[in-house]
Amino acid sequence: MSTMPASHGHSEACCNIPPIVSKGYNAKGSYEEIDGLKTYVTGPADATKGIVVIYDIFGYFEQTIQGADILATSQHQKYKVFIPDWFKGEPAPIEWYPPNTPQKQKDLGAWFGKNPPAGVAGRLPDLVKALEAKNPSIKSWGILGFCWGGKVVSLVTSGSANPFSIGAECHPAMVEPKEAESIKVPLIMLASKEDPEDKVKEFEANLKGVKHVEIFRDQIHGWMAARADLSDDRVKEEYTRGYKTVLDFFAKNWS
Repeated sequence: MSTMPASHGHSEACCNIPPIVSKGYNAKGSYEEIDGLKTYVTGPADATKGIVVIYDIFGYFEQTIQGADILATSQHQKYKVFIPDWFKGEPAPIEWYPPNTPQKQKDLGAWFGKNPPAGVAGRLPDLVKALEAKNPSIKSWGILGFCWGGKVVSLVTSGSANPFSIGAECHPAMVEPKEAESIKVPLIMLASKEDPEDKVKEFEANLKGVKHVEIFRDQIHGWMAARADLSDDRVKEEYTRGYKTVLDFFAKNWS
């Protein structure tokens, strides 16, 4: 577990999840520049719905890229998926985790200061406009965020300029139950055993719209993104189930 202060810290699925690759994953998509940001893009060109993925602090990891490709494989709905590089090639080094030395804590604290979730949340309405300009077939947008990105999802979906019709937070960081009161779109939150259960449950209680909140009680914070050890059969199983659960929720609640 991290020693950093806390402030820095189903039904049948609708899709066929492809086999999960533990190491050496070959990405299905490609990179484009959108709104001045390098962006991983995957999914069918004729999709009418788009998903913006907000990665965790470690940026483009194989496990996160593979997750985006999974989101683009739903058999009942075509999704085109986009992961913008908000960190512009400077994610937090995974070697900083766990931040169990004074130097690691100092470095990680400085990194968070440079990359506040509110800054990304504020840019998302303009990013969606840029995405729409390049992808005119897409008429509706969803968002999914991991860890740090989960906080971004809470901030943008609770704001007055929210461009998203549905949201998902996977092992979210900095859970603030009060933000849930202003979220009006359907939202799914998948938490880990390391996330604060009291805040997760309070967040769930404050959500007024359609919701699904679940705690994966034997999984660590990050099991669906950069910290997923997919060589572990149990992690791979729950990684797969996590994406199935998100896609099932999207299929049922994204009109």
